[in-house]
Amino acid sequence: MSRTPLDTLTEMARQARDQAGQRLAGDRRDAQQVAEQLEALQRYRAEYAARLQTALREGIDPASMHNYQRFLASLDDALERARQALGEQQRRVDRSQQHWQSEQRRLRSYDTLAERRDASRRRTEQRREQRASDDLVNSTRQRAPLFGG
Repeated sequence: MSRTPLDTLTEMARQARDQAGQRLAGDRRDAQQVAEQLEALQRYRAEYAARLQTALREGIDPASMHNYQRFLASLDDALERARQALGEQQRRVDRSQQHWQSEQRRLRSYDTLAERRDASRRRTEQRREQRASDDLVNSTRQRAPLFGG
């Protein structure tokens, strides 16, 4: 059977859906990496803050305390940037998800059209076969001698 324009559209839609799926998977991986980096940064900040608390209990000079505080402030800034990066990456994931869903719907539409086309072809073929069978039965009846009484 030769390829129809619908077959071509279906194949193109399948490729677009697959590419969108790959992009979505990549965006999800990237979001997971950013989330892991954020978690690591949060743990590091908590550990560093605990070190400051220990140093304060044991006694610390003002210069060291100032350095701790400055470093904690820079960690807080880094945490804020990481949260923003995670938010942006999640928005990318959301957009990729919507794009993949759109491509999936388009592919399903083409598949539905192809199924309808194939069902119509089957019905046409069945009617043709039925007509041929009916014609054969009718021609056989017309040629057969009538038996009767």
